[in-house]
Amino acid sequence: MSDRILVFYGSYRSDRMGIRLAMHIVDALRARGDDAELIDARAVALPMLDRMYKEYPAGTAPAAMETLAGKIRAADGFLFVVGEYNWSVQPGLKNLTDHYLEEWAWRPAAIASYSAGRIAGARAGLAWHGILPEMGMAVVPRTLTVGSIGDALDADGRATGAGGAALTHAFPRFADDLRWWTAAARAQRSLSSQG
Repeated sequence: MSDRILVFYGSYRSDRMGIRLAMHIVDALRARGDDAELIDARAVALPMLDRMYKEYPAGTAPAAMETLAGKIRAADGFLFVVGEYNWSVQPGLKNLTDHYLEEWAWRPAAIASYSAGRIAGARAGLAWHGILPEMGMAVVPRTLTVGSIGDALDADGRATGAGGAALTHAFPRFADDLRWWTAAARAQRSLSSQG
């Protein structure tokens, strides 16, 4: 069964490298038959958090916020492509996620981290492991890490070199785990709606 997966990415930098991983993941999910869509926090351009989506009277939220709320509610699962800023999370992605709460509920979230160095964004991935469940998501235990991202993926998101080969090798199992969790969550949401 095809899953509707939203792939979130949050860097606002002009020379951002993580977009390569986000594009690669969207393409790889689509190649597996999933309906994957990139949600780029910079392109969505939500304001700094003042009011959450749920705090707006019905029909009065900004258009971009309303559109994204609908996409989140319609998704089977989420995949967060996270970079590390000073041992922590990207502020752009954190700001986007904080605009929503109930919309995330009872869906799995997978984490793919990256960095320019060998740590591969692992500290940011660890931070997101605590943040996402607080918003109601079940975090998939298996993670994907990409170090030296400039060498592992070219500007179009194609795998290159040893790092790209490692990513290509690791991705199927990572995606299989996300698919298992989307099926399990879908079954549970179905049971909840019946009872």
